[in-house]
Amino acid sequence: MNVGVFIPIGNNGWLISENAPQYRPTFALNKEIVVRAEAHGFDFALSMIKLRGFGGKTEFWDHNLESFTLMAGLAAVTSKIKLYATAATLTMPPAIVARMASTIDSISGGRFGVNLVTGWQRPEYSQMGLWPGDQFFGTRYQYLAEYVQVLRDLWATGQSDFKGTHFQMDDCRVSPQPQAPMKVICAGQSDAGMDFSAKYADYNFCFGKGVNTPTAFAPAAQKLIEATAKTGRHVTTYVLVMVIADETDEAARAKWEHYKAGADQEAIAWLGQQSAADTRSGTDTNVRQMADPTSAVNINMGTLVGAYETVARLLDEMAEVPGTEGVLLTFDDFVAGVEAFGTRIQPLMASRAHVQATVPSRVVAPEPVAA
Repeated sequence: MNVGVFIPIGNNGWLISENAPQYRPTFALNKEIVVRAEAHGFDFALSMIKLRGFGGKTEFWDHNLESFTLMAGLAAVTSKIKLYATAATLTMPPAIVARMASTIDSISGGRFGVNLVTGWQRPEYSQMGLWPGDQFFGTRYQYLAEYVQVLRDLWATGQSDFKGTHFQMDDCRVSPQPQAPMKVICAGQSDAGMDFSAKYADYNFCFGKGVNTPTAFAPAAQKLIEATAKTGRHVTTYVLVMVIADETDEAARAKWEHYKAGADQEAIAWLGQQSAADTRSGTDTNVRQMADPTSAVNINMGTLVGAYETVARLLDEMAEVPGTEGVLLTFDDFVAGVEAFGTRIQPLMASRAHVQATVPSRVVAPEPVAA
């Protein structure tokens, strides 16, 4: 099983809680996380894009770095780990994204890929005058399909004359082309989102579900298998999951309960309001799940809570779900979490046994930095 880290490009990571670690995103912090992850044999690091936060007492995600710029910097200070930036496709024309991606491909030596998002939080785009209207909720995957076709043309041949409803290319040129095949990620879970991934993406991300229910995402993975059977393409599932680990199950559970007790209700309410704006039939289950009040303190992503050996066992169970190629991990404390995964969890995982032979017995990582 491949393992990636969903780096904290926004303040406070993925915990909407006054009791969670409070910090602003910095290049220094994300550099430390990714360099440590690379040293421990992580396969990739991915950064999201968020253009407006949820507010509340914690100012959740009100403070964000920019994804492509950050990953360009990280490409220059790493040598093995794969890196993915996220393109907010309503804000950047595909030809510009194609050129930016080719540039980071050059910096990284062919270790770069792109995550494409259509946009579901209207204020992110309306604040800049870029929201196309609420009808976009129902047509966003048609828009994205044209967008990725332009990208594929430019990366493959350096030229595009694509003519569609949303994009009109006129002998558009991009050179140099990437030195390695440019991988594309999507995270759609609606029927339209799955169809898009099956036709155009290389990987599809889905939310894990529940606490210590490692195989609850299996229906989404099966849905992708069925969609790719129609397209004949090889597209695999990656699962987004948070790890809260400690020496014992009881200690980890106490941390989880403490985070939930400090939930920033104002910020969580904002999340619910924005996700409810999409009333079209294509609403992604990922978005609906994010706004579910059940465990909104960490945006309802699947959560593995327990001792290091418990988390290792649960991750191995996830690896057994058909169609699953990997997981994308978040942590309550990212620096400590990456270290604990590399030194305490990964050595216990059967699905990561292949990594143990290549990771140095003594990992040299940067000195801690103030976040």
